[in-house]
Amino acid sequence: MKKIVSPILGVLLAVSLMLTGCGSQSATSPSAPQAEKTLIEGRGGDSVSLDPANVTDGESLRVTENIFDTLVAYKPNNTEIIPSLATEWKASPDGKEWTFTLQDGVKFHDGTDFNADAVVFNFQRWMDKSNPYHTGGDFDYFQSMFGGFKGDKGCVIADVKALDKTHVQFSLTVPQAPFLANVAMTAFAIASPDAIKKYGDKFGQNPVGTGPFVFKEWKPNDSITVVKNKNFWQKGLPKLDKLIFRVIPDNTARLTALQSGELDLMDGLNPSDAATVKGNSKLQLVTRPSMNVGYLSFNTTKPPFDNVKVRQALSMAVNKKGLVDAFYNGMALPAKNALPPSVWGYNDAVKDYEYNLDAAKKLLAEAGYPNGFETDFWAMPVARQYMPQPQKIAESIQADFAKIGVKTKIVSMEWATYLKKTKNGEHPMALLGWTGDNGDPDNFLYVLLDKDNANPPAASNISLYKNDKVHELLFKAQITPDIQVRTDLYKQAQLLIHDDAPMVPLVHSTPLLASASYVKGFIAHPTGTERFTEVSIEK
Repeated sequence: MKKIVSPILGVLLAVSLMLTGCGSQSATSPSAPQAEKTLIEGRGGDSVSLDPANVTDGESLRVTENIFDTLVAYKPNNTEIIPSLATEWKASPDGKEWTFTLQDGVKFHDGTDFNADAVVFNFQRWMDKSNPYHTGGDFDYFQSMFGGFKGDKGCVIADVKALDKTHVQFSLTVPQAPFLANVAMTAFAIASPDAIKKYGDKFGQNPVGTGPFVFKEWKPNDSITVVKNKNFWQKGLPKLDKLIFRVIPDNTARLTALQSGELDLMDGLNPSDAATVKGNSKLQLVTRPSMNVGYLSFNTTKPPFDNVKVRQALSMAVNKKGLVDAFYNGMALPAKNALPPSVWGYNDAVKDYEYNLDAAKKLLAEAGYPNGFETDFWAMPVARQYMPQPQKIAESIQADFAKIGVKTKIVSMEWATYLKKTKNGEHPMALLGWTGDNGDPDNFLYVLLDKDNANPPAASNISLYKNDKVHELLFKAQITPDIQVRTDLYKQAQLLIHDDAPMVPLVHSTPLLASASYVKGFIAHPTGTERFTEVSIEK
């Protein structure tokens, strides 16, 4: 459901840091002007775009989460639905019609009105490929969460219309059990129609929402700066004046920057560095609830990965426990399903492929490769929450594969290119992962493994895996309101997926972050994106 070391920021920021201690208040006197509260977060990679509807990567969505608002949202520490731009909602008895009551008086950052017409404009832009503003990307999330675009056989949303200024109605082709959870996703944030019309396919570099922070500046591969929305609809918030997302690709270098005071908060702490943070009274360790999977995907349309025995053999050749021990310092579990055990519907009865090199060699021989084969092995260029050291993990798996005669060449490239090419199915096999967007099994199994989402150039199912029985189970689960029935359907699907082995689920990690001790109110959300609305600096 959601993978370049920069120069020091400008002179003005450097002066601000010296004077304020990374955003702390001046202690001169009660009547003295208060210093600007700036928080700098270090992260592993740059954003791809700041148009939330046109990205799937966490580095983009963690920024857009703070610029935009959705109709409904999640609680700060879980995926329970709460009001946001919509104050209330109701569904028809058959689940095919949803009506939302909207806040009145909310303004976009450009001063234009948020209303029902703006909601309709956004959804029409996303769902209709003939819409003149359906530009800037492939709208992957709309396709993967709502079954396709307008006119597609599986498209869930038939129509969206404004009933009046503060009421909007959605008509669905079929009931969708996770509809409300889907609408809460960061990807479906409401943008200013005027700004979309003004910037067109460049909206991703000029984002305008209703959120707590207003976009100010983007220095590619360096930093993104957003500033306080003084007209934010939640009165008295946000508490910060400025928020800077700074790129430092290496996890260790990021920790050094935090220790030296260049950063106030960092994502992607190496598990092996947790003790260092705990032992430093000026720092605090932050744990993100686990709701992810790191995996090795096989392109099932390309030989030899179109052969199930080859995929099963490679599954047997990966030492998952070794990966957890070497790279996660106990902060991960070996995975056997794409769905993590923290999400309901998980099938613990699935028996994982045993790490057995002899059995793997035997299967390869049965598949027609007694001496193995050679192939490229794509590895992510940036650390992710589910994979803190992707290049080293790739090297470890490469060594395992060599033991059964499979020789691999590790290939990497710039992050945005990596994502684009894997969605287009250009890889033979590739490391990737997924952090859940909404806490529903559909967001893992349907998004990552259904045939509906195996369509380049916007495939979220990068294995391009297609199994009609799996599709039948996942579709039935989507339209069934009963959670027990849905659970059984998802468990059945996981058994079929395991046998077909389109991917090797590697780990479910517990991501670690670290911050300065004076950072207050920060809660790491299980979806991997969090709001800084309530975060403050108290030094």
